[in-house]
Amino acid sequence: MLIWLDRLPWIWLLLLALWLAIAPITPEPHLIEKLRLLMQGALVRPLDIFDLALHAAPLLLVAVKLWRKLRAPRP
Repeated sequence: MLIWLDRLPWIWLLLLALWLAIAPITPEPHLIEKLRLLMQGALVRPLDIFDLALHAAPLLLVAVKLWRKLRAPRP
């Protein structure tokens, strides 16, 4: 099911994750802003929830790819 993730080169996934994690740089990265809103309990607008999902998804994919790599049996 996640074979496409195993085939995706690390460099592209890491670049995408980094880019979306820090975009836009000023005045505050969206990911930081949305996580702050989530911790305050103020993340209620659908657009903000979508924005959090959009900016966090590549980081989640990096975590899943790393987890799959670490638990794969070694030949």
